[in-house]
Amino acid sequence: MLFDIDGTLVHSNKIDSQCFAHIYQTIYERPFPSIDWRVYPHVTDHTIFGTVIRDQFQREAEPQEIQHFQDQFVALLQQKRQRQPQDFMEVPGAKRIIARLLGEADFTVGIATGGWERPARLKLQHVGIPEHQLVLSGADEQIRREDILQKAIDATRAQHPHLERIVYLGDASWDVRTTRNMGLDFIGIRRAGDLEVLHELGAQVVIQDFLDYPTVLRAVAEARVPDAPRR
Repeated sequence: MLFDIDGTLVHSNKIDSQCFAHIYQTIYERPFPSIDWRVYPHVTDHTIFGTVIRDQFQREAEPQEIQHFQDQFVALLQQKRQRQPQDFMEVPGAKRIIARLLGEADFTVGIATGGWERPARLKLQHVGIPEHQLVLSGADEQIRREDILQKAIDATRAQHPHLERIVYLGDASWDVRTTRNMGLDFIGIRRAGDLEVLHELGAQVVIQDFLDYPTVLRAVAEARVPDAPRR
């Protein structure tokens, strides 16, 4: 099983996105266009940052400035979590479900996230998810979400060559689209209870949280490749 992070295992009420925009504006002294990630061609930190640099400066982002931006971004994320820990919470049951799956011989668990690896690990650490025990594929130098998932799949298969099935869990429209493109079974999660959002996009199985283990196992059994959108 592969999990997204933001909105799937942890939530921060858009504070992380606001931190991304704030650091950009601090460094470059220009407005950040939008934290509605749907407006960008691929919803990954690497592509979002590169797109804004290209649009505003007509050049490609350089490795050293990406590193500098990440340094500042991670520092601000750490500061926010220290000052406002109540605003950065696990999706209900996330920590427990990861621990339980790690203890099951029939499952292997990994992370495939559109975020860069360093902030991704910080987010997991903050809610007590043992990121060091998980295969983790982030957006570092990865342009498309399909590339991120494939990297996680390849790393998982290298460790478990007899792996029979991949199921991806995510919360957003781009997660539905990516798994449909790749032909992967998908479970949507919408902690606010608006399950129909993902159903309309083609997700066949959507849950609200990870509190009930039998419900999660049933979702895994029923997970399918997303259909075409209903609208």
